[in-house]
Amino acid sequence: MPFLRRYITAFMAALVLAIPVPAQQKGADIRLRTVVIDPGHGGKDPGCVSRDGKTQEKNITLDIGKRLAQKIAASYPDVEVRMTRTEDVFVELENRAVFANKANANLFISIHVNAVEKGSTANGYSIHCLGQSQRKGNDLYSKNLDLVKRENAVIMLEDNYEAKYQGFDPNDPQSSIIFSLMQNAHLGNSLAFAEDIANAMGNKPIRNSRGVSQDPFWVLWRTAMPSVLVEVGFITNPDDLATMRSPEGRDAIASNLLKAFSVFKVRYDGSSPEEGQPAVTPAPAQPEEQAKPAEPQPQPQPEKMQEEGPLYGVQVLVTSKEMDPKDPFFCGYKPVMVKAGRMYKYIIGTSHSLKEVKKNYPKYQQKFPDNFIVKIENGSTTPVR
Repeated sequence: MPFLRRYITAFMAALVLAIPVPAQQKGADIRLRTVVIDPGHGGKDPGCVSRDGKTQEKNITLDIGKRLAQKIAASYPDVEVRMTRTEDVFVELENRAVFANKANANLFISIHVNAVEKGSTANGYSIHCLGQSQRKGNDLYSKNLDLVKRENAVIMLEDNYEAKYQGFDPNDPQSSIIFSLMQNAHLGNSLAFAEDIANAMGNKPIRNSRGVSQDPFWVLWRTAMPSVLVEVGFITNPDDLATMRSPEGRDAIASNLLKAFSVFKVRYDGSSPEEGQPAVTPAPAQPEEQAKPAEPQPQPQPEKMQEEGPLYGVQVLVTSKEMDPKDPFFCGYKPVMVKAGRMYKYIIGTSHSLKEVKKNYPKYQQKFPDNFIVKIENGSTTPVR
């Protein structure tokens, strides 16, 4: 596997040299100051095309992206909104991530449209975060094989892509082994924002939700901030296509994404919009804040939590896999695990004293850059500012 050997070396170099440290880790304030919106495809890359050939993905994503940018700018004048493209031009996949990293973005939203080769019944929107799918016996692509291959295949339209991507082949599942080496730093917040989007989208204007999943998309792997890829609907489905062809439908999708952004930003830095859409109530997903945590303790029993009141701690990981408490990731700390739907949240440094947790918080920052204080009560967690 010469490709893997070469790529592991390149990967480690990229972590040190190519991906800048997010602002929150540089000692800067924790406000969400920059969001990058990435309208998928463009220029010579049309993306998915409708059956009648009249509608192209690149135009839908650009229009929704522009509408979302305008809405965020109107609601949050203090947030800088950047777009990887504002016209019909081709932007290389790698450059989309580089653009977001250079902008020191706090959030990356990539907008796409889905399709199937045959039939027209597949419909609905889906939200994707970085990761390997979890289906037993197929930990590379699972059910989203065709979607992942199609989105990553944009690489092949680029000049000299073989050298630039060091042998990565979008059509070879073995190539995606590199994603098992990814950083976990922003996964929790990415999943939280993905859930925010799912809640905000609801059943209008696109009726069907296909849920949140983790998949190995190159553009998400290369971004150094919370990142999601949204497939807003199926261009091969008549109902979804009618919605996406309609200005009102595209505007409604953009408004839903703004609602999700509002929820995420309140969780990130506590600020609400000055004007614009009301926020939706977030699901019990993962937030993004920086408070102050505590020291490791054995996992408490639910009965004890109820008797002594709420427990506080530092959430350091959310994942779709159940982890071994002795996993090296936890650096010797004994985590408390709280199950939320299909996700597992891991909290360290637990104490019934919030003051104690805040006092001990600084010692976790270096080992767990994506962390925040939570309150554990009645089997669920809520962020603490």
